[in-house]
Amino acid sequence: MNFHHGELALTNRRAPLDYAHAMIRIEVKVKPQARTSEFVEPAQGATLWQAKLKSPPVDGKANAELIALVAKHFRCPRSAVSIKLGARGRNKWVDIDLP
Repeated sequence: MNFHHGELALTNRRAPLDYAHAMIRIEVKVKPQARTSEFVEPAQGATLWQAKLKSPPVDGKANAELIALVAKHFRCPRSAVSIKLGARGRNKWVDIDLP
């Protein structure tokens, strides 16, 4: 069955799955204005990551540093990392789009 809308034709066929592509979401607790920048994996059995950031929580500087640290840890470009929830708080949900 096909549905036509202008130039767009929608079918009931499924798009091929891309198994090499993955998106993960992690929960991160941020501590801005720390002495050193550090991104720490959760302890075994825990799910909360820790991020110590040198940057202050002003004008998005701490968020930018967090994105850079997460990208470095997961070895992906900064453009693949985004803050989905908590951009103005200390607890954040961060999405990583892995190739």
